[in-house]
Parts: sequence; structure tokens; C-alpha cells
Amino acid sequence: QEKMIFTVQGPYPVIRSLLRARGWVERKLPGAGRVGGRPEQHHGSQEKQLEEEEGCDADAVEQGEASRLVRDQVPYFIWTNRCGAVDCRLLRQDQVLNHYAQVGAFTTKEGLCLNLRNLPWVDQADPDTFFPRCYRLGAVDERQAFIEDFHLTAARSLLKVALESAGDPPIPWAGSAMVPAVAQRVPRSHIPHPMPSTAGPGPPLPPQLVEEALQVCEQHLGSLGHQDIDGDPPSPRMMGTDWDCFLRDYYRVAHEGAGLAPSGAQRERCRALLQRLAGRLPQLGMEGDRSVWILKPGAKSRGRGIVCVAQLEEVLRLAAPSVRAGEWVVQKYVERPLLIFGTKFDVRQWFLVTDWNPLTVWFYRKSYLRFCSQPFSLRHLDPARHLCNVSIQKQCGPARGRHPRLPPDQTWSCRQLQAYLAQVGRAGAWHQVMVPGMKAAVVGALRSAQDLVRSRKGSFELYGADFVFGEDCQPWLLEINASPTMAPSSAVTGRLCASVQRDTLRVVIDRRDNPTCPTGAFELIYKE
Repeated sequence: QEKMIFTVQGPYPVIRSLLRARGWVERKLPGAGRVGGRPEQHHGSQEKQLEEEEGCDADAVEQGEASRLVRDQVPYFIWTNRCGAVDCRLLRQDQVLNHYAQVGAFTTKEGLCLNLRNLPWVDQADPDTFFPRCYRLGAVDERQAFIEDFHLTAARSLLKVALESAGDPPIPWAGSAMVPAVAQRVPRSHIPHPMPSTAGPGPPLPPQLVEEALQVCEQHLGSLGHQDIDGDPPSPRMMGTDWDCFLRDYYRVAHEGAGLAPSGAQRERCRALLQRLAGRLPQLGMEGDRSVWILKPGAKSRGRGIVCVAQLEEVLRLAAPSVRAGEWVVQKYVERPLLIFGTKFDVRQWFLVTDWNPLTVWFYRKSYLRFCSQPFSLRHLDPARHLCNVSIQKQCGPARGRHPRLPPDQTWSCRQLQAYLAQVGRAGAWHQVMVPGMKAAVVGALRSAQDLVRSRKGSFELYGADFVFGEDCQPWLLEINASPTMAPSSAVTGRLCASVQRDTLRVVIDRRDNPTCPTGAFELIYKE
């Protein structure tokens, strides 16, 4: 009568326990935990936790009897580990479900790549300020756009290497007015530049190579100005550059250490041109100077099939079998990430959507870091150094000489990150730069896909966004995951995953009856 019957599909012992504590009764799924004939998938310690909960609970017999009494009743709260487990169209209006339909518009790499391009039309925001530029290689026009982007990136990179090889001080990419001062104080000892010396063996390459890169970048800067007035910029294909030859020489410089000997005048032009480009290209600082890109299957998760690539020909070869527009996406790799003790990390940041019309977004104030197992280096593009996914890193052994302050289980809480930042003189970076940037990126991604998601008043959904940070602490959104794992991989994730599940129920159940009730660490950040 009170509609306090629930169904859970999947390994969610915390959800079960919290609902039972509220007086809810579980309607067990038919077929020993099958939904649509598919068995539940339990994960490691969560399976053990579930068995202990159900086997050792003194009220297990009573709960079993209650479940039998409601086996033919309608469940009013449904929690599943995948949207396809329930047909939303068959639900009653008063049934609550933890998924929306058609969220692939922002929870797949292809969807995010495609739909964030609409953001300037709906929010007057620039996705290039928080989402590394991205292309679907199966779409002919996007494949060509990527090739042109690779060419231009290589030309800019050569200018950076030319300045570096001449011993010029680095251009302060983080020195723009948009970046708070706290983010400009980068302790170099904690964020080493991994580039090898360009003073390689043999005579330096001729200054003509630098001249060619200067001309390409000057033409590109001019086209960016015309773009504001005339629309599309002229294609780099029309600039008369022999790109095969240029890239061959660029690889020798950037990857093999061949020397450059720019003239004094060329160095001045390089510096002035890069500073002007920095005002037009928000990603110029993070893109580094090796032109590394990351190739991803468009719809897979947990890091499967992802590789880092530094040569155009290899990207095109790996994606050659692509038969569908979004089967492969290629994205600019963040070459200048914020490192901790020389090691790359990313942040898993949860957020909750409780309505799409009006769009209502809750941001979780707790998050966790996932570290790579090997020190960061752009000379080695293996997953152990560059992919922070837990499923990838657990296959990699720990590095010899790993810094003793790095966690053995590869995870930190965001509180530990804040303590570290304070130790290196950047105490305000988390609250002043990193969190506001993540909030803006989340809202931007959701707004760009809002019209494509199938809204339902009785639904909600918890998502997990993955971010890396530039040396200036600016966040870069990598992807958004539906049904983020709640399986604890460490003490940190065990504690935080339980916490976010508890607070999710506070928002979606308790708050319906008491709008002023505590919502834990969830903060309402956006409501239309």
C-alpha cells in the first residue's frame, strides 16, 4: 500500500541494505537473478559482500518471506546495472528507475565527440576549453579534418621545439587572464617536462624546415581571423606544403632528437606567433610538441582497445578497417598533464541527473584519483604510463623505483589530492580552478545532448565523468560513463562508492517526502 517494494539487478549490496533499512521490501527477480534471461554479473569483492550480507543477516529468513509475499507485486523502485534491462515504455508513471534511455549521446566516445560540437549553439560556450578536440575517423569529412589538424599541430610543435632547442625560456601558456594566479605557480620539480633533448646526433636540420612551419602557422593564424568574418577557414591543403616531407623531418626532430638551428629572427617570429596563437587556440598549451593522439573505439569502456599514437600514418592504418562513422574516434592527447611524483592520474567525478526537462544536475563533492603504475613519459606510449583505467592498470606490474609516496593500490581520495596541492604551494587550485572547471564541463556536455535523451519524470541516473588536468590545473573531460562501477578496487573506492550510493538515495527517495532533508555530498549545481 505504501509502494515500498524494490527490485535490484546487479551487484549492489549497498543499495539493497539501505533500502531495507528504510523499510522497503525486495521483490526478487525471477530466474535466480536474471533479467531478460541474462545472469547477473557480480564483481570480485562486491560478490563476496553480497553473499555475506544475505547469508549472515539475522533477518534473512524474514526478508525471504517478505520477498515471496510481494513476488507478484509491482516494484516501485528499480535499480539495474544497464539501461537495457528494463523497457522504460512499459513502466508505470509512479515507478522509479535509475536510468534514462538514449544517453549514448554523451556516454559513448562517439556521442560526446559528435554532440559537444553543438554546445556553442545552446550555451554560447566553447568545448575546446574543456574537451580535447576529437574526430570520428569513419566519417570521410572528419577523417580529412583530422589529417589537417595533425598537420597544423605538427607545425606548431616544430615551432615549440625550435625555441626549446635554442635554449629560449618556455612560453607561459598558463599565463592568460583566464587562469587564476594560483594555477600559474607550477613547481617544476613536481611536474617534469618529459621531452628528450633535441640536440641529437648529426648536423641540425636546415632552417628552411622552421621557415616552412612558420609560414604554415602564419597562414593558419590569418585563417582564424578570417573565420570570424567569413565562416570556414581555407584548408591547409591549399597552402602548397609537401606534408609527407614535412612530417618526415618533423618526426626526426620531435621523436628521434635531430637538431634544429633556427636563426635569431626565426626564434623571435616563433615566440611572437605562438603567443598570438595561444590567444586563439585554448588547447595550445596542453597539446605539447610531440603531436601525440589517442585512438579509441567509439563505444567500448574500461580502456579496451585504446592506444596512444604519435604518427599520422599509424593512426590511419589502425583505423583503416573502420566501416562505421563512429567506430573509431581519435582525440588530441593531453601531453602536458598535471603529474604527481612524475606519474599521471585521472579523477573519477560522479554527478546525478534527476530530470532532463528542466535539466537538473547534482555534483558530488567527493571523488577519487586513479594513478598509472609507471612514470609518465612521452618517449614510451604504453598503457601503463598513459591509461589510468583500473582494469588496465591491474594488468601492469608496479614500476621499479616508484615514488614511495604513491599509493600501492593506485588510488587517492580528492582530499589527499588537496593535501598534496597545498604541500606544493597550490592550496587553492582544487576549489578555485579544478572543481569549477569540472562543473562547467559536466553541464556543457549535458546541455549539448539534452534534446537527444529520452526524458522520463520517474527516472534518475548516476554518471561517472573522467578528467585529467593540465599543468595549469585546468580540467579536460575525457569521457562520461553510464552505470559507473560501484565495485570497490581499494579502501578509498570502497568508502566513496558506498557514500555516493547512500547520498543518491537521499536525493531521489528521501527528498521526495522532505525537500529540506540532507543530501550528503551532493550539491545542486544546475536547474533550468
